[in-house]
Amino acid sequence: MTQFFQIHPENPQPRLIAQAAAIVRSGGVIVYPTDSCYAIGCHVGDKAAVERIRRIRKLSAQHNFTLICRDLSELSVYAKVNNPAYRLIRNLTPGPYTFILPATNEVPRRLLNPKRKTIGLRLPGHNIAQALLESLGEPLMSTSMILPGDEFASGNPFEIRNSVGTQVDLIIDGGHCGIEPTTIIDLTTDQPQVIREGKGDISLFEHG
Repeated sequence: MTQFFQIHPENPQPRLIAQAAAIVRSGGVIVYPTDSCYAIGCHVGDKAAVERIRRIRKLSAQHNFTLICRDLSELSVYAKVNNPAYRLIRNLTPGPYTFILPATNEVPRRLLNPKRKTIGLRLPGHNIAQALLESLGEPLMSTSMILPGDEFASGNPFEIRNSVGTQVDLIIDGGHCGIEPTTIIDLTTDQPQVIREGKGDISLFEHG
């Protein structure tokens, strides 16, 4: 049966956060709030849970998931980060940005972009997401919670429960959050490239 936790967005209850982390560790698929929109995630090493997310979201095998990390040191385990990229990420995080970086060998092969050997990484600025990552002690494999047939992610946990509630193990209600996706920045070349403009400010990357 799907569980539905109402967690305070400013002061997440530690007991509920610990229960949510335990559900992830046991192979569960969870829906949780971020600083951009609701996301759906699972344990990074759990192939069966990743496939469940693909079925729920009706995603192709080519869809790239994002690793949600708690801090820069965790991010550098999974991505090769040079000094300019590190400084940029440090200035923009935590926040609504996804960074495309060359992956290290720690990333399971099925999660990589097959042509480029890259991975998307994110450090969200949301108290519930941060508390969950802290309790988990490792990243979450994640993607935006866009309901089948919708163009945008959902910001309403009750809407998500009505649509996919029976297909996930836990929905965390952290209140309404946005529907705008993250800004995606490609850091695999000499100059950062904004490849999707979303919630994160891109004025830093505009020249002239």
